[in-house]
Formats: sequence, structure tokens, C-alpha cells
Amino acid sequence: MAWPNIFQRGTLLSRFSHHHVVVFLLTFFSYSLLHASRKTFSNVKVSISKQWTPSAFNKSIELLPLEIWSSNHLFPSAEEATLFLGTLDTIFLFSYAVGLFVSGVVGDRLNLRWVLSFGMCSSALVVFVFGTLTEWLHFYNKGLYCSLWIVNGLLQSTGWPCVVAVMGNWFGKAGRGVVFGLWSACASVGNILGACLASSVLQYGYEYAFLVTAAVQFAGGIVIFFGLLVSPEEIGIPGIETEENFEEDSHRPLINGAENEDEAEPNYSIQEGNTVSQVKAISFFQACCLPGVIAYSLAYACLKLVNYSFFFWLPFYLSNNFGWKEAEADQLSIWYDVGGIIGGTLQGFISDMLQRRAPVLALSLLLAIGSLVGYSRSPNDKSINALLMAVTGFFIGGPSNMISSAISADLGRQELIQGSSEALATVTGIVDGTGSIGAAVGQYLVSLIQDNLGWMWVFYFFILMTSCTILFISPLIVRETCSLMQRRQTRVLNE
Repeated sequence: MAWPNIFQRGTLLSRFSHHHVVVFLLTFFSYSLLHASRKTFSNVKVSISKQWTPSAFNKSIELLPLEIWSSNHLFPSAEEATLFLGTLDTIFLFSYAVGLFVSGVVGDRLNLRWVLSFGMCSSALVVFVFGTLTEWLHFYNKGLYCSLWIVNGLLQSTGWPCVVAVMGNWFGKAGRGVVFGLWSACASVGNILGACLASSVLQYGYEYAFLVTAAVQFAGGIVIFFGLLVSPEEIGIPGIETEENFEEDSHRPLINGAENEDEAEPNYSIQEGNTVSQVKAISFFQACCLPGVIAYSLAYACLKLVNYSFFFWLPFYLSNNFGWKEAEADQLSIWYDVGGIIGGTLQGFISDMLQRRAPVLALSLLLAIGSLVGYSRSPNDKSINALLMAVTGFFIGGPSNMISSAISADLGRQELIQGSSEALATVTGIVDGTGSIGAAVGQYLVSLIQDNLGWMWVFYFFILMTSCTILFISPLIVRETCSLMQRRQTRVLNE
């Protein structure tokens, strides 16, 4: 087993300057804030549903004129309101997916800092109008809600391709699994932040949950505009491709089109200096044809469906299925993200040690199926539920974080395109965009399955999608596992 070069030499701190730390933190918290605003919507679904479906026990009927009461009455039942909330999730994710394909291409051609800052500030304004302004004005309209959420999806899609591209510009292959594994916790931290902010002000009305997260996100966009450095070259520091030319092992790609390790070895050549300096963005079609991009994109479509279903529906499930208070359900749902943070970091570290990603993903996803079965049968006990939730997050959120960050960075900087470094955002947009299409379809199916068959069938659906994730990357799993075994046999024979 190869110890990652970055750990083997004990140079983790010496090779990273304070600029690396600042970039890590700024990109981490920028995407955390984007996710916090998304999480706010999922955390206040119960409150929104009650607001949209006044019923006989609503005392406001006796106090407000009939026409004002009717303006709130978007749906005749809570079930229809729930279905519309699922539709909003689907609309958001479809527009988010379309935006990812576009944002990746745009990010590779424009300044990443400008694109990220614009997306954060504009999205914050849309969230404010959607959740706060409409409530203050007592204006409730399904068409307006759908339109705003489409725009919000397009604006939020600027986030992930840009932050992954910036991180890929600053951090090389050596130790990328653990660095990106830790960094990819930004989404989970954003979920935790959104849950805490929402639960802290929910007693004053759901509109204040949207107000707080929108304000914080807008402020974050301003900080990004004035403080983020998109690449080391901006301040005269050598880029990572230049540094990697002098590494003994770190330039070996973890994503490789060769059939086995022996075939791949001769191709690990040091690039000419003038080749590295040529910066040219590849086309969308060329990015799709890179080895591993389609396989991981399809796998991520299935896995993100499951991961985002927990993201969007977990607080609602806890409140609806166990009868727990909405604020308590919001706080308890944090444990899923805690599991995802630990899972992404630990699995990234192990994949660095193995210098292979797919076998680690395969083992985690197999265990994820068992964890889904266990969590679907969780008793009405908060401690046990939190424990099972964290385990499920570890085995589902961890692989999801790895594919969307470290593996996307590997795919966008593999050997075939070393002369065209401006591919990272495009590849990331393809992987995450395809994943978001799957997640978009999933959110509507979850609400449909739950409404007609119940929550248990929703978990059966999750198990099916997790199995499909393994199926799509099975050729990579077999090839990389055989490569590991062959390498081990070679070392035994040499000894």
C-alpha cells in the first residue's frame, strides 16, 4: 500500500502557504452559504405547508376576512401542498442541472471569482424575494414561486464548478483525496449552518429563516469578490502543474484510461514547460469523452438522488413519520451531515493510500445498502435514530462528496488534457449536472412514492438507486481492483 507523498514526507504544512489556507477557507464557506440557503427551504417545509393550506382548526379564519384567508389557500389539503413542495425541489434541481452544464463552460472562460460572486449575491436576492418578501406582502402565487426557484437554481449552479476549479488550481494530486475529502464537507457544514439558522428564528416565522440566510450569503458574495485568488499565478506563485513535474509519484493520475498499471506506467511523462503554460479550454463534447467522465456522471446521478433526498426530505420525514416538532427534526437531521463529513474525509484518505478511488467507493456503497435497511426500521427514539442517521450519512454522503470533489478534480486534470488545464470547471459541471438531473427526477418521485405507497417504499427506492450507482462504475471497480492485486503480487515477487 502506497503512502501518499504528501504525508510520507511530512511536508503538508511546508508545501502550503497562507494563500492556500485562505483559498481553502473562502471556497469552503462560499459553498457552505449556498447550501445553507437550500437547506433553509427543506427545514421550513412544514411551516410553509401549514401556511399554504389553512384548515378548519386554523384560528385565523375567524379573525381575517374571507378573501385574505383564500389568498393563502393555495391547496385544499396538506398532501397536495407536499406534492407541490416536491415539484419545487424538482424544478430547482432541473434548472440547477442545466445551469451546471453552462456554468462549467463559462467558468473555464471567464474569471472564476466574478462568476462565483455574481451567483452568490444574485441567488441571495432571489431567496429573499421567494421566502421573505412574498410573506411580508401576503402575496402567494404558484407561478411566481416556480419562476423564482428556476432562477435560483440557475444562479446557484455557478457555485460548485467554480469552487472545485479554484481548489484544483491550488491543490495538486498529492493528497488530493484527503484535502478534497475534508474540503467537500462544505456542503454538509452548510446544511448544519442552514438547519441551525432556520431553527433559531423559526419561532418568529419561516420568512425570517430565509431573511437571515439570504443576508449572510449576500455578504459572503461580497467577500469572495474582493478576497478570492483563483490561481497561484495571480500572485506569481508557480502553478501546481509546474510543481508536479518534480514529484516522483504524485503526478500519477488516479483516473487513467489504461487497462492496467503496467500499461499506464510508461505514460507518466513529465510535460514540457511550454506545454504547461498553454492554457486552452476544451469543448463540452471533448470533456464528455474523457475516460471515466460518463461512468462517474451516471453513477453520481443515482447517488445524488439518494443524498439529496435525505437533504430535502429528512426533516419533513422525521416530523411527519415520528410526530417530532419541526425545530427538533431540523436539529436532529444534522447528524446525517456529520456522518457525511467524516465519511468523505476518511474515505478520501484511504483512496489516497491506495491511489485508487473506485474500490473505496464500492465498499462504502455496499455498506450503504445495509445502512439504508437499518435506518428504514429505526424506532421512535431520537438517540438511536441519530446514530443510524450518522452511519447512513457516512456511507452515502461520503462517496457523494468524493465523486463531486476529488474524483471530479482527477477527471478534470488527467494526463490526456495536461496541455489544456482549463477543463476542470467544465468536467465538474458535467458530473454534477448529470447528478442534479437524477436528483431532480428523484425529488418528484420521492413525493409521489411517499404519497401513494408510504415511506418504506421510498427507502426501497433508495436501495435500488444505490445499487445502480455500483453498477455504473463496476468496470472501473474491476479494473482498479485488478490493478491493486497485480501491484501487490509484483511487490511480493520483488521481495
